[in-house]
Amino acid sequence: MNTQKSISSRAWVEMLLLAAIWGASFLSIRIALDEVGPLTAVAHRVGWAALALWLVVWLMRLPLPRDPKIWLGFLGMGLLNNVIPFGLMAWGQLYIETGLTSILNAATAIFGVIMAALFFADERITLRKAVGVTLGFASVAMAIGFENLRSFDLRSLAQLAVIGGTISYALASVWARKRLAGQPPQVAAAGMVTGSTLIMLPLAWWIEGPLTLKLQSDTILAIGYYALIGTALAYLLYYRVLAMAGSGNLMLVTLLIPPFAIVLGGLVLDETLQPSAYGGFALLALGLLVLDGRIWRLLPARAR
Repeated sequence: MNTQKSISSRAWVEMLLLAAIWGASFLSIRIALDEVGPLTAVAHRVGWAALALWLVVWLMRLPLPRDPKIWLGFLGMGLLNNVIPFGLMAWGQLYIETGLTSILNAATAIFGVIMAALFFADERITLRKAVGVTLGFASVAMAIGFENLRSFDLRSLAQLAVIGGTISYALASVWARKRLAGQPPQVAAAGMVTGSTLIMLPLAWWIEGPLTLKLQSDTILAIGYYALIGTALAYLLYYRVLAMAGSGNLMLVTLLIPPFAIVLGGLVLDETLQPSAYGGFALLALGLLVLDGRIWRLLPARAR
């Protein structure tokens, strides 16, 4: 029987820090989008993050993989975990609020359970997972708004784009388990964003024009933040918290990100969300707590 790690005070602090970093990333991306296109924003994000992470790998004197299959794995991981979700979510943020983007992004864990069950025999859907996933789907429908599901417009498309990004994240977790198991996390992160950069630089250049740093100061600061802090540092912190708290407990980060994003979006951009968005987030929180077993363990054994 798998036992869930307890969360130390230090792990809680670093988990909150990670949530705050990622919550602020949604705001910084939205600020950058006022001057650069979504593909350019992503190209800056992965390009500068790759340079920073390879510097970390070099300073730590970590060995580099020699098998070409590993480097192809990095390329696939970059596509699934960065290029597709970053691009879809950046485009979506042009039309929906920062806080709502973060709420929909939190559904990644829901789709992760489904993808794991589809691809791995040891990740079957149990009753607990089925209940959590059902709550998760209901939460997404509520956050998007049932009326938006009936009337298809640009805002609805933007929200569906963000959901598409979460599905890509879920597929990335499957890809990582199949193709990148055993790699040091620093090398895996650096290789992944390098693969992303190889795709995004020519794609952004072709569609939106050459990248430039002749930008307004707030755009430069926003790009610097979400590339170096929100991506490079966040990946390193993510793996650190993972080692301390375990994957089950780390799922809680997805619940901690939206409050930071919602507050920052309200303070800086004067964003307001519909009550249905908050209701959807509450339902999603319940679904995730069921998935990781916290609430499920409170039920009598025969009710499970």
